[in-house]
Amino acid sequence: MKQLANKQILLGITGSIAAYKACELVRLLRDSGSDVRVVMTQAATEFVSPLTFQALSQNPVHRTLLDETAEAAMGHIELARWADAVVIAPASADSIARLAQGRADDLLGAVCLATPAPVAIAPAMNQQMWLDTATQENIALLQKRGLHILGPATGDQACGDVGPGRMLEPQIIREQIAGLFETGALAGLTVVITAGPTHEPIDPVRFISNYSSGRMGYALAEAVVEAGARCILISGPTHLPIPYKVQRVDVQTAQQMHTAVMEEMSNCNIFIAAAAVADYRPAETSTQKIKKDQQQLRLELVRNPDILQDVTGSHPEVFAVGFAAESGSVEHYATQKLSQKKLRIIIANDISRTDIGFDSPDNEVVVYWQGGSKQLPKASKPQIARQLAAMIADHYNESQ
Repeated sequence: MKQLANKQILLGITGSIAAYKACELVRLLRDSGSDVRVVMTQAATEFVSPLTFQALSQNPVHRTLLDETAEAAMGHIELARWADAVVIAPASADSIARLAQGRADDLLGAVCLATPAPVAIAPAMNQQMWLDTATQENIALLQKRGLHILGPATGDQACGDVGPGRMLEPQIIREQIAGLFETGALAGLTVVITAGPTHEPIDPVRFISNYSSGRMGYALAEAVVEAGARCILISGPTHLPIPYKVQRVDVQTAQQMHTAVMEEMSNCNIFIAAAAVADYRPAETSTQKIKKDQQQLRLELVRNPDILQDVTGSHPEVFAVGFAAESGSVEHYATQKLSQKKLRIIIANDISRTDIGFDSPDNEVVVYWQGGSKQLPKASKPQIARQLAAMIADHYNESQ
């Protein structure tokens, strides 16, 4: 289940005897590499102790709507923004009715209303409760709103009945959670992404570089694969693992990255230039370590090739997406770059902020295109990446 690696899953547990199965689900999600946080309703705590889920998830269990320890006492907003997906398993008949009504008078209901992440529910109840018209109407309404319904299964029930209403087995729920991230929006397309910094050597032990960690580019690579694309990631030096199903090409310098990118353009549909490429490199590289025997050392720098400019100039058919990491006048420089480099989209962020951008797990960006823009509020880079992948897919399809 590599699709679940590094995903942030918020698991809601409601009042059903099937709550004991959620223990196994937490274990399976963690074994798949997910970070799991648990929200329990009051009724759920009557079936399984919160301490059990704290031990299994290795995170505190959340139960109250107004959390004085949370920022501004709004724990539901923090959890809603944190989650890559919200999964309610088991979802009782009562919790399904409350979701259908849009109730927000408990923590789980408030989180479901506040989250931009996909929400999935795994129903668990008596077979007659499941078949009741009210429940079926609630399920239909939730599906219409975009919630994902996982199950239920048919079989023996705790009350002695046999029929539909059993919660799906945890292994099946895990598989269906993984499927939440597979959109197919970029199916059949090849996406080339650059990521990370470049290292421009001064001598055998020194180089010119920047603070880029590569996290945004790697998150985008993962997101476009989830959207169905074939992804080639051309990466400068980073310590990040290769994302699942991504073909990585390792480079060091801007010139090497330029060569690698141009070699891929003939079969590329979408190019995303997320790398922080050094604008300049030393005119000469010393073959020996430069000794500290002078008071001053002067380096002559020359311009590196403009990878993005060369892509749009030689391959105008490629849907080109750029990044603008600016420390001031962000909109001005981003829109200028959008026009000058003939890009379809540019993604801008303010690197003067210390809470986002370079070497931060979070980002906040504004996406510009000819005739429009959209701000993506602060979130984790993987969450931002999935939103960007969806936007790029929409704009690409419109351009075709």
